[in-house]
Amino acid sequence: MSNALDSDPGSELFASYEADFKLVRADITQKLDQIPELSGEPRKAAIRAAERAVDEADEILGQMSLEINNIPSAQRSKIKPRLRNYAHDLDISRHSLVKHAQNLDRDALFGARSNSGSGDAVVDQRQQLLSGTDRLERSSQRLRDSQRVANETEEIGASILGDLGRQREQIMNTHNTLNDSERFLDRSIKTLRGMARRMATNRMITIAIITVLVLLIIAVIVSRFR
Repeated sequence: MSNALDSDPGSELFASYEADFKLVRADITQKLDQIPELSGEPRKAAIRAAERAVDEADEILGQMSLEINNIPSAQRSKIKPRLRNYAHDLDISRHSLVKHAQNLDRDALFGARSNSGSGDAVVDQRQQLLSGTDRLERSSQRLRDSQRVANETEEIGASILGDLGRQREQIMNTHNTLNDSERFLDRSIKTLRGMARRMATNRMITIAIITVLVLLIIAVIVSRFR
C-alpha cells in the first residue's frame, strides 16, 4: 500500500481490513489444499473450518466495501479494481469449497450403498452438508447483491455530484458574464453621457459664434448706411 493511502485515517482502516483479508484468504487457500488429502471426519472438519474462514472473509470484504467510501475519490478509483479482484478470488474459493462438499456428500452416498447399516447416519450427514452448502450459497449471493447495490449507489452518487459540480461551474460562469456585461453597460452609459455633454457644449458654442457673426454683419450694414 502506498504512503499516500496510509496517511489518511480512513485509508489506514481500509489497509488494516485489507491485511486481515489477505491473511484469511491465505488460510482459506491452505485449507482448500489440505481437504483433498483428508477423508472421513478430518475432511468434514476441514470443510467446516474452510466455511467459517470464507464467512469471515465475506465480512471483512463487506467492511472494505463500506470503508472505501471514506477514501478520497482520486485514490478510490485505483482501489476499486483491487477490491473486485478480491471478491472474484473469494468466489473462486467458495465454488471450490462447494465442490469439496459435494464430493464429500457423494463419497458418503457411495459409503451408504456399501454399508446399509449406517444408512440413516449417512442420510443425516448428507442433509447437513446440503443445508450448509445452501446457507453458504445464500449468504454469498446476499453479499454479492449488497456489494453490487453499494457500487451502483456510489456510481449514481458520483454522477450526481459531477453534474452538480458542472452546473455550479456554469452558474458561476454565467454570473461572471453578467457582471462583465453590467460593467461594460455602465461604461457605455458614461461614454454616451459624456458625448451628449460635449455635443451640447459644442452646440452652444456654435450658436454663440453664429450670433456674434450675425451681430457683426448687422453692425457693418448699419455703419454703411449712415
